[in-house]
Amino acid sequence: MKLSDFDYDLPEALVAQEPAEPRDASRLLVVPPDGPLRHRGFAELPALLAPGDLLVFNDTKVIPARLVGTKPTGGKVELLLCEPLAGGLGRRWRAMGQASKPIREGTTLAFGELEARVEASEGEGFYVVTLDREGEALEAALARAGRIPLPPYIRRAPSEADRERYQTIWARAPGSAAAPTAGLHFTEAVLAALEARGVARTAVTLHVGPGTFLPVRGDSIEGHRMHAEQYEVRPEAAAAIAACRARGGRIVAVGTTSVRTLESAWRDGAVAAGSRRTTLFIRPGHRFRAVDALVTNFHLPRSTLLMLVCAFGGAERVLAAYREAVARRYRFFSYGDAMLLSRPS
Repeated sequence: MKLSDFDYDLPEALVAQEPAEPRDASRLLVVPPDGPLRHRGFAELPALLAPGDLLVFNDTKVIPARLVGTKPTGGKVELLLCEPLAGGLGRRWRAMGQASKPIREGTTLAFGELEARVEASEGEGFYVVTLDREGEALEAALARAGRIPLPPYIRRAPSEADRERYQTIWARAPGSAAAPTAGLHFTEAVLAALEARGVARTAVTLHVGPGTFLPVRGDSIEGHRMHAEQYEVRPEAAAAIAACRARGGRIVAVGTTSVRTLESAWRDGAVAAGSRRTTLFIRPGHRFRAVDALVTNFHLPRSTLLMLVCAFGGAERVLAAYREAVARRYRFFSYGDAMLLSRPS
C-alpha cells in the first residue's frame, strides 16, 4: 500500500488546542464493523460495552521530558528524553537533540541544575545521553527544569494545567515522552460506571517515544521501520486477559499503544507476561490476535497510527469515518475527540 492511501483533508481549525472540560465531555464516534456510524458522548462508553468485557489501559506516565539549555559554548540546545535505556528513571536515555550546530559526542549539556553528557549519536537527531542523577532525584529535577512535551500541532506553550491534563488519571510508571491520549477522556465517574456495568479493567505499560510519530519517508510504507519501544505485561494483566477470553468477553484496548503491546506480547495463543521491546508496525494485512475492540483518538494523515486503526477497522470504513468526523466538526489529535471501533469478524 502507498502512503497516499492514508491521507485525508483536515481543516486546521479542527486540531484541538485545548482539552475538553471535563475530560469525559469529549465526543465519541462509534464505528461498528458494518451499518451506520453513531455519534455519542464519551460518558456513554459504559453503555456501549458489555458485561464481561475487559478494558486494557496503558499506565505509562508522561514526564516533563523537554529540556531547554546550553552547550559549553553558550549556544542554545534542546533535548527531548525519549526512552530510559535501563528501565525506570535511570541515568541513560535515548533522546532527540536540536541545536544550531551538530551536537558532538562527549559534550556535556546544562539544563539548569541538570546535566546530560552526550555518549553517542544514532543519526536522524537521536542521541544516547547520560544524566547526572536518577530515580527520585531525577524526577524532582525534571519537575523543576523540564517542560511537558506537548506535540507540535498544539501551537502554544505548555501551561501548568497541562502537567495534570496531559496525563491519564491512572498514570503510574514514569518514562513517556507523549501521553497515551485515548486514556485522557476517562474520569472516575466513567470508571465507576464501567465497574457497575460489569466491565473489568487492567493495565499494561508502554513508554511512548517519538518513534511512534516519526513520518514514513517516501510513498511506500513497506520499508518503514518503527523505533523500538519498551513494554511490560505484568502477570496479573496476562491473567485478566486470559480470564476474559475464557468467559467470552472482548478485549478492549484503550489506545494504539495498548494494541501494539498486546499484539507484540502474543505467544502461543495467549498474551504472555514479560518485559520486552517491540518494533511491531501494524498496517493493513496484520492479523489481530489479542484485541477485539479499540478506543482511540483521531490521528494525523499519513501516520503509522492511522495505518494501525485502518488495519483494525478496515481502511475504507475508517477513512469514511474520518471524513464524517471532519464534516461533523469533531476535534482531532491529542486533545481531541475519540472513536470506538469493533474489529470485523
